[in-house]
Amino acid sequence: MWIVKARDLRNSILQMAVQGKLVPQDPADEPASVLVERIRKERAQLIKEKKIRAPRGGESIIYRDSDGSHYEKRVDARGREGEPQRIEVPFEIPEGWAWVRLTTVAEVQLGKMLNKQKNQGSPKPYLGNINVQWNRFDLADVKTMLFRDEELDKFRLIPGDLMICEGGVPGRCAIWDSAEEMYYQKAIHRVRCNPSVLAVEYCHLVISLIVNSHALDHEFTGTTIKHLPARALEQWKIPLPPVREQQRIVRTFNQIDPLVDAYGALEDARERLDAELPSRLRKSVLQMAVQGKLVPQDPSDEPASALLGRIRAERAKLIKEKKLKAPRGGESVIFRASDGGHYEKRVDARGREGEPQRIEVPFEIPEGWAWCRLSTIVGLRIGKTPSRHDERYWNNGIHPWFSIADMDDTKTIYEPKERISDEAMSERFKAGMSPAGTLIMSFKLTIGKTSILGIDAVHNEAIVSVIPCYDVQHTLRNYLLRALPFAAQNGDYKGAIKGNTLNSKSMSMLLIPLPPLEEQRRICSCIDMLLGYITNQ
Repeated sequence: MWIVKARDLRNSILQMAVQGKLVPQDPADEPASVLVERIRKERAQLIKEKKIRAPRGGESIIYRDSDGSHYEKRVDARGREGEPQRIEVPFEIPEGWAWVRLTTVAEVQLGKMLNKQKNQGSPKPYLGNINVQWNRFDLADVKTMLFRDEELDKFRLIPGDLMICEGGVPGRCAIWDSAEEMYYQKAIHRVRCNPSVLAVEYCHLVISLIVNSHALDHEFTGTTIKHLPARALEQWKIPLPPVREQQRIVRTFNQIDPLVDAYGALEDARERLDAELPSRLRKSVLQMAVQGKLVPQDPSDEPASALLGRIRAERAKLIKEKKLKAPRGGESVIFRASDGGHYEKRVDARGREGEPQRIEVPFEIPEGWAWCRLSTIVGLRIGKTPSRHDERYWNNGIHPWFSIADMDDTKTIYEPKERISDEAMSERFKAGMSPAGTLIMSFKLTIGKTSILGIDAVHNEAIVSVIPCYDVQHTLRNYLLRALPFAAQNGDYKGAIKGNTLNSKSMSMLLIPLPPLEEQRRICSCIDMLLGYITNQ
């Protein structure tokens, strides 16, 4: 589905306005050509009286000849006409309108050059280009500089001055409408319209269209920082309607523009939703999976309690062989009592049971599933970061060392950005490497990011290796790869230590909803199918 962007819609409305298509023409309006001729005579008198300067190259007269083409001729201060030159105009305009150069109907002037040397004058507030935003002024950080008395009239702003950025964001503009004393510096052009022929609000619309449509970007100078030269701005061609039509155009545009703003706000909200949708869908899929709502249960599946029995037996064996530490406080056993509540009891190495304690579980799980602590079903091995101050640990690195930046959500990873030396391995990683196929999870800063090691490797202290005590064809590992991001993000980690992080105790205490073995396989297949579809959209 094709959706019009708010900025494109606004530009389309502006384009209609300056082409005479936004409001109807009124034959009773005084033609723009009459206005232009009148202002030329007024300007000629002012030039003769030396109150204003003659325009560079003479007065511009643009007209349409009998061949249908547009021509421009220049008339100097003595009234001598130059040879007409054929010119291109951007589009056709209605009868009664006229094409003019900006300097024909307005005075264009750059602001005062900043002078770092001490000079005479009084400190006055002035606008820089940072103060001129689109359609508004930001006066939070207005600076002052020295202006001599003879400069005040030249650079003082009056209500109705159109201020246009010369650099930074060239062409960004707003109309000054305040009576407070303010001046401006060289980074800004001031356009002062002759209100008898050009309404500043209409001029603002035209300049905004020229800038936002990028039609005249080729006239900007500079590479890293773009500039709008005064010569280029002065020569911009303006489609000039009769004054009364200018007023109708501005009034109509001002009625429409708030609707475009509202449309733009809806567009921004839609784009945010579109950007967030994959993440939200992913989270919803994982939530449904761990709550037993993603795939149907099969009554013929062996219940999770039987799987837990085999895991506990294997854990006891590993503890006896001193390959795994016995959990503090004894083995956790979570069960549902006849009152419907969930309870946890601890069983020590001699089989002695502690007093059951009622616990809260995050949600209900299907029959055949079981709640357990993460430490009940896996061993955890936290990584390390060899000292960065010891060059021996990092020079000539050959052993892969993974950080969170190397992890890719629920993917198998093969190549870390850094490797460590033999000295680092022998002195800092005496337990050896985590073998290829090991599930790893981040638990600091970025919580619950999971990946699988594609090679034998070690990792930093923000990552933990998660090693199932008993696994059949990596089924439990693959389920935890997908379930741990949800369990970790929703676990009781906020008070573990200062900041958003888990620690070894809080990781061990994470509550895991454990499905039957066969259902774990079905869940993983369904998650992969759905997330693949979400990613490819």
